[in-house]
Amino acid sequence: MEVKKGIPVSPGVAIAPAVVLDAEEYRITQRTASPDEVPHEQEHVDLALVAARNEVEELRDRTSEHFGRETAAIFDFHLGVLNSESFRQKLLDSVEKNSYTAAYAVSQIMHEYQRRFLDMREPVFNDRVKDVYDIEKRLLRHLLGHIREDLLHLSEPVVVIAHDLTPSQTAQLDRSKVLGFVTDAGGLTSHTAILARSVGIPAVVGLNDITSTVSGGDLVIIDGTKGLVICKPTEETLEEYEETGERLIEFGHELDELRDLPAETLDGERVELLGNIEFPHEVTTCLNRGAEGIGLYRTEFLYLRGETEPTEADHYEAYRDAIEALGGRPIVIRTLDLGADKYAQALGEDPERERNPFLGLRSIRLCLANVDIFKAQLRAILRASVLGHVSIMFPLISKVMELRQAKWLLAEAMEDLDEEGIEYRKDIRVGIMVETPSAVAMSGTLAREVDFFSIGTNDLIQYTLAVDRANERVAPLYTGADPAVIRFVRDVIHRAKRQGVDCSLCGEMAGDPMFTPLLLGLGLRKFSMAPTDIPEIKQIIRRVTTNQTQKLARRVLRMESDREIYNCLRDEMLRILPEAM
Repeated sequence: MEVKKGIPVSPGVAIAPAVVLDAEEYRITQRTASPDEVPHEQEHVDLALVAARNEVEELRDRTSEHFGRETAAIFDFHLGVLNSESFRQKLLDSVEKNSYTAAYAVSQIMHEYQRRFLDMREPVFNDRVKDVYDIEKRLLRHLLGHIREDLLHLSEPVVVIAHDLTPSQTAQLDRSKVLGFVTDAGGLTSHTAILARSVGIPAVVGLNDITSTVSGGDLVIIDGTKGLVICKPTEETLEEYEETGERLIEFGHELDELRDLPAETLDGERVELLGNIEFPHEVTTCLNRGAEGIGLYRTEFLYLRGETEPTEADHYEAYRDAIEALGGRPIVIRTLDLGADKYAQALGEDPERERNPFLGLRSIRLCLANVDIFKAQLRAILRASVLGHVSIMFPLISKVMELRQAKWLLAEAMEDLDEEGIEYRKDIRVGIMVETPSAVAMSGTLAREVDFFSIGTNDLIQYTLAVDRANERVAPLYTGADPAVIRFVRDVIHRAKRQGVDCSLCGEMAGDPMFTPLLLGLGLRKFSMAPTDIPEIKQIIRRVTTNQTQKLARRVLRMESDREIYNCLRDEMLRILPEAM
């Protein structure tokens, strides 16, 4: 048994055999071969070695011709492995002694090599892991190219092990078959992590080398609450986690009973709980969990799902479906928030074009640089506004002029619709996401120009602490418990209240039970979160008083370190809702 610790991003327990994906999404569909198949599998090993060797030699010669011998020397290690008789014999022995298929033998032995290099302290040996991984991919391509499968066609429940998953890959996971996933890369608020929470799939990220530790077919336990990944568990551990999984299901059923009860403190203070969605069909999930509306409708999926730019009609149909499903309940539609770790082929975006995409052309900046695309979306939102209680929200506003430019384009879209005689809601509410330190500093001024704020803590934490939220190497530094972040959240809530502007919080802090009492104490009365988080947050709200949360907030605001604050919030949660901890 091997236990690895990562970053917990989506709670729950998943137990199933592993599917290990490389960048090309190959999966090993069979682990063992029958005795009469062993000679054929050994033959496949030899054929794959020859094919891979010829391929690398050709690649080396071509590289030498174009870039010189020194550059081509990078393939010497690859050829050394592929030409090694001892390596070939290891593969053949693994097939014969263990009755492994050729592909599984390659996966097992190459993962063993990767682990050995990772255990060596010298960086030069650690770098060899990438070479071993490349060799493995090449051999598997020759062995499995004719039976390649992707995650859309799984035949049995699995957990997915990958270096990373894109948001679009995560969104396409077959939730009836993929019980959980684990990645080498990623952080607490990467968009892949956010999607995992939205769909309720247990997930752990930022493990660095999990793809080198787990082999396809290994039984794996994912503890998405504690951030643990257990490979080849003992019977005792397996039994323990099966019981834990059953308890979590029972706790979930208890929370479901709160669906129709109000989110109200013990002293009668009313709180509004809204859902965050990516797709129109998620509205039903939100309502079933007790959401009173949608506080954040992310619209990027229209761009991430294909290679062509969505039309105004595509936008309108998606918004119409979500609005009609809400039956008159409120919905906040956020305009396009692409860039950073979300790139769209439809816009011809290339992540390599920007050295630091999180500080580059993203979100509202991208929209203002692509006026035609932006106005098509604005027109669609305006047209859909007559169907329900719709608000529009601009992301990543960092200065007043960006907001004014966006509002000016919105006014232009209104004029266009007036000229065409198309109906829309002229008094549509306009808001912004407050997710940069500059927006916090200018929140008093910005409040005079909008109808509402929504605090986006995912980016606010990143920009306040100068920590890339998708970088696993600095993940421990990324925390909402930092005193600077908490003071920023307090300032925005208070300035919005002074200006008579609504204020919600739609970042991941809204769905984190540990922060609920603190946010209530800071004056927040509108939370927007993944639908899976709503019942637990409602339970906490119904167990506290306003006075109790205000005392907690005053105590936290006097603290000077994130560790001190974290421990304080954890202790408070243990007192309020021990069963959740």
